[in-house]
Amino acid sequence: MKEILNRLINQETISKQEAKNVLVNISKGVHNSSQIASFLTVYMMRSISVEELDGFREALLELCLPVNLSDFNTIDLCGTGGDGKDTFNISTLASFVTAGAGVKVAKHGNYGVSSSCGSSNVLEYLGIKFSSEEVFLQDAIAKAGICILHAPLFHPAMKNVAPIRKELGVKTFFNMLGPMVNPSFPKNQMVGVFNLELARMYGYLYQTTDKNYAILHDLAGYDEISLTGRTKMITNEEDKIVVPADLGIQHIEQKDIYGGKSVKESAEIFLKVLHGEGTEAQSNVVCANAGLAISVVKEISHREGFELARESLFGKKALEAFKLLHNISNLN
Repeated sequence: MKEILNRLINQETISKQEAKNVLVNISKGVHNSSQIASFLTVYMMRSISVEELDGFREALLELCLPVNLSDFNTIDLCGTGGDGKDTFNISTLASFVTAGAGVKVAKHGNYGVSSSCGSSNVLEYLGIKFSSEEVFLQDAIAKAGICILHAPLFHPAMKNVAPIRKELGVKTFFNMLGPMVNPSFPKNQMVGVFNLELARMYGYLYQTTDKNYAILHDLAGYDEISLTGRTKMITNEEDKIVVPADLGIQHIEQKDIYGGKSVKESAEIFLKVLHGEGTEAQSNVVCANAGLAISVVKEISHREGFELARESLFGKKALEAFKLLHNISNLN
């Protein structure tokens, strides 16, 4: 590790295999917490290379506990986090809206590290129980249209990193990796990233897979469609800019999509939106993101997906998906 740290500090990059080996060795407890913290810190101060990111991704996928959801044509809606925007739980809500529209969702998520309330924080507060049991997850997705893959249950190899990430409290390259290491290996992916450089790297790496994908970076700095302006979108077929007018809706202000200052407040916003009682801005931003996920799987336009998302939300289908998942998770 000392030799690799010296190279990284001197602005050198490491190879894909070296990056992979570091994470494998971290998982084995080879490196101490100071070395791990130093390794994470380097990547806060310089850009990660495509080879390094690919090596980290490959390591985590090989080390994870896989779950077989191949009977379902699933999608994961997952952002990197780390955008510092303090929005409410948009992608988590969009996941239930997507499920309510009949698209199967395998939602990969975790507790917030650089934000006050991650996907797992709000779902756990609302009574959703997490499990790594394959039969339970298959049952959830069959009946509710969605299952939750709580990252720590599937990536035990990273237990040596979790407390260090929590203590650091800022985004690290693990934020970049989160959406790439879903243990169910979904065939469809909608992923938001916190900067344009990372969007391009994701696009490059995803070209080498058989996934249907949409990679997003909102040019106002969000890791999801915010409707505050323009969003860069990279898919299998095209690379373009998306604006609210494409969906027949208006721009919104940043303040319109702020989240709660606590898990309790975040959960209150979550339930309000899920019951169709959110503000127009909140509902539109959720449906804009869900609509894109729906369009990726159903191979329809984003505008058509947006309309299906609105039907799911205001027809209470998204709420029904949440209630079904809640009931299933509390029976086990």
